[in-house]
Amino acid sequence: LLGIQPITTDLYLPALPALSEGLGASMAQSQLTLSALLLAFGCAQLVLGPLSDRFGRRPVLLWGLAAYVLAAVATVVAPSIELLVMARTVQGAAMGAAVMCARAVVRDLYTPATGARVMSRALSGLGVIACLSAPLGGLVSGWLGWRAALLVPAIFGAVTLFLVVSRFVESVPHKNPQALHPGTLLRTWGVILRNPTFVAFCALTCASYGLLFTFLAASSFVFIQVLGLSKTQYGLVMFWNSLWYLAGTFLCRHWLQHHGVRGTVARAGALALAGGTAMGLLALAGVVSVWAIVLPAAPIMLAHGINQPCGQSGSVAPFPQAAGAASALNGFFMMLVAFCVGGWLGGSMNGTVLPLAYGMWFFGTCAALAAWTLVQRHGEPQHG
Repeated sequence: LLGIQPITTDLYLPALPALSEGLGASMAQSQLTLSALLLAFGCAQLVLGPLSDRFGRRPVLLWGLAAYVLAAVATVVAPSIELLVMARTVQGAAMGAAVMCARAVVRDLYTPATGARVMSRALSGLGVIACLSAPLGGLVSGWLGWRAALLVPAIFGAVTLFLVVSRFVESVPHKNPQALHPGTLLRTWGVILRNPTFVAFCALTCASYGLLFTFLAASSFVFIQVLGLSKTQYGLVMFWNSLWYLAGTFLCRHWLQHHGVRGTVARAGALALAGGTAMGLLALAGVVSVWAIVLPAAPIMLAHGINQPCGQSGSVAPFPQAAGAASALNGFFMMLVAFCVGGWLGGSMNGTVLPLAYGMWFFGTCAALAAWTLVQRHGEPQHG
């Protein structure tokens, strides 16, 4: 379920320049195929989270994955960039069911102390899928065209739906019949948003995802159009980055045993700041090369593999009775950041590496500040 996100966002990135040419789209329009998807992904979770608290995770997963497959097929046959963006928007909303429920299930089944380690293991699996997504997208789009790269998520979604139908057992111990009542929903959101532990970990996940999305949204244009890499070479760059993310999820579990959540996150903040600062300073000094981006990105991706499992499990830890709503709010804010980044990049990409490098520098600094201040002060769950 978690792996459906990199399949949807990463796999088609090598095909993005060819997609733009094929549909006669501008760079800003092409960026909308990613940023609109992620905005819909975030907004839909605000509804899907309470729905899953009310009716259970299983029905939300079944309907959501079915809609995902249909929308993914629609992207393959879309005749214009406008219809492609519309189909990707629906696909993003449906993707919210899979990812939100996956995060909430961890809270359904595990205590907060165990949840971070379990989430880290789950995100190791996501890391393996992310490692394969961009290289596979480069190969598929190179051999069969960019539309074939959009077909792969439909196949992945259909397989995932089959697994949920045949294997998934409802994880909500006690459904909340009041979860969808407007008054109850507003009070639940208010309790979550006022909880300092949620705020601390939500800030961390937003900064960490801002780092990742800046790279995802800008990298295909930078590496292929500015630095001259082929689709296959770009896929290998993404594979390299995903390996570091995967390594981060393993390092996360090791550090959690020895340093706890706050100590682990503090160390990850240092990695994010170091990588972002190095990338920004190299770009500022006029060093333009593949390695000037790839090498500083390694500690950034390592930090992302640590911050996401800690942040996602930490943000829902105080809310055992409203894990769906808490997971949804955290997901919404992450995607809101991604949408803003996509809009900024769509207007600032200027044929240089500077927008990518400066964006990574900014969010690396934000991740370090969140890790060193808010999480250190409020990192222990305070139940809402």
